[in-house]
Formats: sequence, structure tokens, C-alpha cells
Amino acid sequence: MTPTLSQYKLASAQLTAQLEPSIFAQSEYDPQQSKIFLGHQRAKEALEFGLSMQARGFNVYAMGDHGTGRQTLIMQMLAKTAANQPTPDEWCYTNNFDDAHSPLKLYLSPGVGKQLLTRMNTFIDELMGLFPEIFDNPGYQRQKAAIDREFNQKYDQAIANVEATALSHEVVLFEEAGEIGFAPLVEGKPLNDKEFANLDEEQRTAFYELLEKLENLLSEQLIELPQWKRISSDKMRRLKHETAEQNIRPLLKELEHEFSSNIGVLKYLSTVKEHVVDAVLEILCDETNDALVKDKDLRKLMVERFLPNLIVPRAVDSGAPVVYEENPTFQNLFGQVDVASFQGATYTSYRLIRPGALHRANGGYLLLDAEKLLNQPLVWSRLKLALKTQQITIENPYNEYSQPGALSLQPEKIPLQVKVVLLGDSSLYYMLQDYDQEFTELFRVLADFDRHLDNTEHNLKEYAQLIRQRAYKYNYANVSDKAVIELVRYALRKAEHQHKISANIVQVNDLLDEANYLWRNDGAQGELTEKYVKNAMLAKDKRIGRISETWLNEIKEEQVLISTSGKHVGKVNGLTVLEIGDSVFGTPARITATVYAGSHGITDIEREVDLGKSIHSKGVLLLSGYLGHKYGQDFPVSISANIAIEQSYGHIDGDSASMAELCALISAISQIPIDQSIAITGSMNQHGEVQSIGGVNEKIEGFYRLCKDEGLTGQQGVIIPKTNVINLMLSEEVITAVEAGQFHIYAVENVEQSMEILMGITAGKINSVGRYPRKSIHAQVLDKLNKLSELINGMEE
Repeated sequence: MTPTLSQYKLASAQLTAQLEPSIFAQSEYDPQQSKIFLGHQRAKEALEFGLSMQARGFNVYAMGDHGTGRQTLIMQMLAKTAANQPTPDEWCYTNNFDDAHSPLKLYLSPGVGKQLLTRMNTFIDELMGLFPEIFDNPGYQRQKAAIDREFNQKYDQAIANVEATALSHEVVLFEEAGEIGFAPLVEGKPLNDKEFANLDEEQRTAFYELLEKLENLLSEQLIELPQWKRISSDKMRRLKHETAEQNIRPLLKELEHEFSSNIGVLKYLSTVKEHVVDAVLEILCDETNDALVKDKDLRKLMVERFLPNLIVPRAVDSGAPVVYEENPTFQNLFGQVDVASFQGATYTSYRLIRPGALHRANGGYLLLDAEKLLNQPLVWSRLKLALKTQQITIENPYNEYSQPGALSLQPEKIPLQVKVVLLGDSSLYYMLQDYDQEFTELFRVLADFDRHLDNTEHNLKEYAQLIRQRAYKYNYANVSDKAVIELVRYALRKAEHQHKISANIVQVNDLLDEANYLWRNDGAQGELTEKYVKNAMLAKDKRIGRISETWLNEIKEEQVLISTSGKHVGKVNGLTVLEIGDSVFGTPARITATVYAGSHGITDIEREVDLGKSIHSKGVLLLSGYLGHKYGQDFPVSISANIAIEQSYGHIDGDSASMAELCALISAISQIPIDQSIAITGSMNQHGEVQSIGGVNEKIEGFYRLCKDEGLTGQQGVIIPKTNVINLMLSEEVITAVEAGQFHIYAVENVEQSMEILMGITAGKINSVGRYPRKSIHAQVLDKLNKLSELINGMEE
């Protein structure tokens, strides 16, 4: 009746992946080799399609975990694709002379922008050199003098007429401080105020009457004086304008000739031609300017009016741009308008427009982190609008909350043609698909990056080259073949699969970095050997191992009741995995079951107190299905049973304890004791078939550490589902203990096999007459259930 345990035991070779050293001996790093990327074939094909598809809406969502090389691969593919594409136009903003609040866009061929800026700067310098000195020209001065002379002649003739009339009445006309006055003459000499006061009343009255007539005459003669002045000013203004235009025209002609092939620049220069003369006369030739105004300030005013703002320069033949925006805020993505001060006054202008990532990536590719993008207010909705309208709008997103009269511009919108690639995880992708219809319309290509890579010889070689590539890049010691094997084994452990390698190369890189640190601190010479890789893993485990050590100590101090020897009825050591931050470790948990007469069925204590979550509760409910299917074919199974995970005070989820709970229940029903030196983990269905569970390595190693601390007896071990054998990547210490026969790992296919291992009795197979062998587990369970049923049914009768 005692089962043979050897048929369930796993050999040490089954406990980890077998790696041939010869594979890694051929993986010496070639410095000339380009960056290696493993796997991700599905994602590569999707990227190739998405990046080459020109139709609208075929932007790409790159779905995958951090550390899988996703961003590096995308950047390399983008750079390769972009290099073969034409360089897009450059973009400038120019002054809108009709409406300064609405700057105008200007496109330029690649490389032309800097040439235009250089020439416009030269043009402004030439204007600064010409004006106002150009008005010192003798020709200009002669024409100016003629205009002044014409005005003076008219004025002098009018004054002469009044003066002749005055003299005929013994009155003299004089001008003083720009004003015209009259004085009486006595004996040919004008009287002063004192002499005039000594005249009699009649003489003074006569003079006042005459004075009134002379002033009226003066007014009549000078009635057209304002018109003369206006005509003179107009002539002077036309003279200045024509003189300035004549001198500026050759400069503009030269500019137009240089940029004759660019229609946009010619259009811009025609606008400059219309306004540059007025600006020169206003800024450079303003006679009211303070003499202390420096040329630098005058030049700044000219620059602010005429120099284009080149927001996106492009190098000739540089291909399409590839931009990764690490911080996709509204301003970083769409651009902004700055505010500056000049001579104590705050102002803004088209010269203060700053580009965003969309401007820089226009005509090419833009890479963004989806989570960061969605965390920024207003950015996601405006990005979708930009992609739908294919226009970039520079605006202040909070304008509606600004004070009235705040400085603002409304730059002309720039046409947008960009391919956006979003980096994000699967949960974010499916959430956007469910809740945002526009996302599905705009991001139609999914590039799904693998979490794991196949453990093939080709992939192993390239994985080793990746490791050596990093060592070469950072000037590390040469990594030995055995050290590479340990690093690859670590990647297999992270994937929890003997035939799968974790695609998260960052974790392996971190371990390599730490191993190199230990190698340097040790003052070692030569290769970086496997010893330093193992020490790095031990050091990392120690740093994050405080919680697991605390838990183990509580078991040793019997604060948590766990036995690794002896036999008990209704008690079994289940295995759990705790994950707290970076710390992931396995620990045993005692599962107990009690059975008594009644018809309440199986009660899950964890569920009753709201500590058991749905999946755990499902696992317990499956036990009723198994009991009914296995033992309730000839009589009703009527029992009352309680199942609990002892000393558990937090929420429990998962069904990996269901097999252990059934074993505890069967032990409680049959009163057959369970060997406490063996722990068990595994899920099961209603037919008793064992199903895979997660965290198998941590669970085994957690129980092994407990057994080691309490003393290995050679009887201890762990039962796991047979389907989990492929997931075994155990530590070297556990494998050594298994080889020495000090610890055992059993793989089972059904729950009966686990019962036999735990109870040391054959489970039993039903014979042709529908009975199980006496003393078998099933026979004893049936016998006890039958008695309980009779007891309950008898009580009911």
C-alpha cells in the first residue's frame, strides 16, 4: 500500500536549463558590429508597416514592458527609415506689418533659413550704415534747400507787404522770438514802452486803431501759411522717402536675386519692400531720438521688425527628423510665445515664438511616452486635434483664465505631417481602446513587443554578444564564458521558463554593472568571472532580503507555526509568494482543515472574513465539485468543513493553494496524517487534474531555506505541478541539495499522486465492482463520508 516516491522525484538536471558552454565561447564581441536586437519579430514587422504607411491615422502604439529594448529598437528603425527620406522644409515666422498680433509663417528649402538670416542681418547692417548719413548728400541738401527757399519766399513776400503798409503810416514792423510786432515811429525812430506811455491819449488811440488794421492785414497775408507749411512738409517727406527708396532699392534687388528660386522668400521680400522705407525713416532717421540712444538699440528695433524667426532649421540632405520628447508638456510639444522686456517695457513679438517637438519632428517622426503624455493636462486632446487637422497651433492653453489685455499672439498655423509613435504598456493601450474612439482612429498600428525570447542557440549567442557589447562600451573587463552563462541563466530565471529568455535586458545589464563593480573593488585582473556575477546576485538578495529574513525568523521563533518534520492530521504546508516592492520571496503557510457532522458544506474562512479574494474563493469552491464527483456517486456527500490559511492577516488571492487545501481536507476526513516535511503548491480542477501556478522557484527556495535553517533531514521536499517543471530555474544551492539527496522535488499530474506522497498511502483505483482497495486513501474517505451521511440522515429521520 506504500507508494513509490521515486517515480515522482525530479532529477537535478530537470531543475534548471542546461546551457552548453561551447555556445558562448563563440560569442566574442566584434566592436564593428551594430547594435543587436533579439526577437520582437512581430513588433518589427508592425513597425516597418506603420512607418512606411503614408495614409492618415496609421500612427504606431509600441506596446511592451520597460527594459525590453523597445525604445532603442524603435529609434534605430526610425533613424534608418528617416535617413532615406527627403529633408522637409524649414519654417520661419515673420512680422505681419498689418496685424502684429498674427505673425505669418514662411517655409524655406532646407539650409536656406540660415542663409536668409545672414543676408537679412547684413541688410540691416547696410541700412544702419546708410542712414541717416545718406541725407548729408549734397544733392539731397540742394533739393531740401529749394523746398525751404520756396516756403521762405512766400513768407517773406507776405511780411514785406505788411511792412510797406506799416511804414506808410509811420509804423515799423519787427520780429522777436518768432513773433511779429509793431511800434510807432517818431522822427524815424521806433518808440519804446516808456516813450509810448508819454504820448497823449489821442496819439495812443490813433496808434491802437492803426495796429488793429495792420494785424488784420497780417492775418490776411498769412492766411495760407499752414497750407504753405503742409506743402513744404509733404515735399520734404516725399524727398526723404524717394531718397531712402533709391538707396534701399539696390539692396533689395540684390536680396531678391539671391533668393529668386524661393517663391516664399520673394513674397516676404516684397512685403519688406513696402514697409522698410517707413521703418528706416521712423527708427533710424527720427530727429526726435535722444542723442544717447545707442546704435545697438536702434539695430534691435530693426531686427525686431524685419529679421525672420527661424524656428526649425534643417541641414541639407539630413533626411527626415526623428525626435524623442522626454517631457511632453504643452509648451514642449506645441511651442510657446515668450515675453521679454526692452527699456523697461514688457512686450512680445513674432521673434519670441519658440518651437515645440511637433515643429522639430514635422515631416518626420515623433516618439512619445504615452503615460507621461496622458499625465499632462490638455496635451492629449490637443495632440489628437493636431493629428486630425494636420496643423500645429501655437497658443497659450490657459488664455481663457488670463487677465484681459494680457500679452498674446496668434501665429499662423503651420501644416503638420508627422508620424507619431507612442511608447506604453498593455493596460494603457486597452484602456484607450475602450474609452477613446479617436485613439483607435489615429493609432491604427500596434507594435507588440515580446516579454520573452525563445531559448534557441541563435538567440543565446546574440544574448551573449549583447552582454559583451555593453562590457566593451563601458570599458569593463572581458566577460568570461561562465560569467555569460550565469547572466543568461539569470535572464531565464526572470522569464521563469527553461525555454524562454527574459526580454528585459536592463535587469541583466544591472547585474553585469554590479559584477563589474565588485571586480574592480576586488582589484582583480583578467576576465570578469562567474564568481563576481554570483556575488552580485547574493549582494542584491541581501539588500532586499530584510522582510524575508524577518519572516523566516518568526517561523524559527515559533511566532508563526510551521513544522518541517512529523505528521499531523488536517494540516499541510502550502507555499505562497509575497511581493513587496523589489522583494519577491516564497514562504510556507500552514493550511488546516476540520470536518464534523453537518450539511453546511465547505466553509472558506478567508472568504467569510473578507480576506479571500475571488480567485482564491473559486479555488476553494472547486473542492466541493471534486468531493461530489469523486465520492458522491452512490450517496449524498453531506459534511461540514472549515478550511483556513493559518496566521494570515492580509488579503489572499490566487488558486495555487487549492491542491494543498484538498489534501488537508482529505486528511481531516480520513484521519490519515500528512507528512509535514513536504510542502505542496498547485492548482486543481474539479476532476483532480493539477494545473500550473506562478512563482514556483521562489516557493521552492522559500521552503528550502526554512528546512535548511531547521536542519535538512533528507526527507524534506516540495510537490509541484508536473506542468511547472519547465518553469524551474532553481538556485545552485537547491540543486546541490537535491543531488545530495537532502532535498526532493516531486512533480505530480493529479491530486491523487500528491496525496500518496503526503500521506504515504496509495490513493487507490476503483475496481470493476466499483470499490477501492481497503486501506487506500479513497476507501477510507468513502467510509468516513458514508458514516457521516448515515449519521446526518439518521438525525433527520
